[in-house]
Amino acid sequence: MSSAYSFADARLAKLDGFQVEIDEAHERADIILNRPPYNVVSMPQRDQLRLVFETLDEDARVRIIVVRSVGEHFSSGGNIGGFMEATPEKVSKLAWNIASPTRCSKPVIVANRGYCFGVGFELSLACDFRLASETCFYALPEQRLGQIPGSGGSARLQKIVGITRTKDIVMRSKRIPAKQALDWGIATDCVADAQLEAATDALVEELRAFSPIAQRTAKKLLNDTEDATLSVAIELEGHCYSRLRQSDDFREGVEAFHAKRKAKFRGS
Repeated sequence: MSSAYSFADARLAKLDGFQVEIDEAHERADIILNRPPYNVVSMPQRDQLRLVFETLDEDARVRIIVVRSVGEHFSSGGNIGGFMEATPEKVSKLAWNIASPTRCSKPVIVANRGYCFGVGFELSLACDFRLASETCFYALPEQRLGQIPGSGGSARLQKIVGITRTKDIVMRSKRIPAKQALDWGIATDCVADAQLEAATDALVEELRAFSPIAQRTAKKLLNDTEDATLSVAIELEGHCYSRLRQSDDFREGVEAFHAKRKAKFRGS
């Protein structure tokens, strides 16, 4: 990466267990879990991750955000001791912090390899695209601790795979290998471990080629209509389509199509 990110917010003066890098040439920001070997997520780290996503969402240099990790495991989950020390009020905010990739208006890609358990899985489920190495295993193991997922994992998973498979994963603390996760629609793609970085780079470049405003609109529309009835979803889609009809990017897209050239989108 070309440069490290400097945050003005005092709460982000020292990042706890991860780092952020900006590659301006590729309009890309990487959030890198860096507490090997298992990249355990601390309680303070959850707040910081939320603040980082909010900051990057406002950064004009960044089009695409990538979440990845150092080492052979994405994350084995949260710091167990931290749960016992945190107040009930603090614990009640866990899902809000981990949902920050979903609230972020920009596309968020996560690259998963090795263990992707607990909050590591929940953070990944909140991202838009999950690229899984063949070494990856997804799991929500909280039942082994006498607990349930607390950062949106079971809720998001049920939307993706349905109640039967979610019960199988949650109530049995079952590990799902990457290829099965792809078959079930949990993973966007499954690649050889040595190809994970290349696949991530390729997806970043693919997404950069689209209109930023069209990407933001599509993400928000899909998130907002996930629980909507069909008629409401179609109505909202129509309003979004109408709004984009007035955009500079749509005009550029149409002109480029007729001129048989590559569109140059500006995000307006």
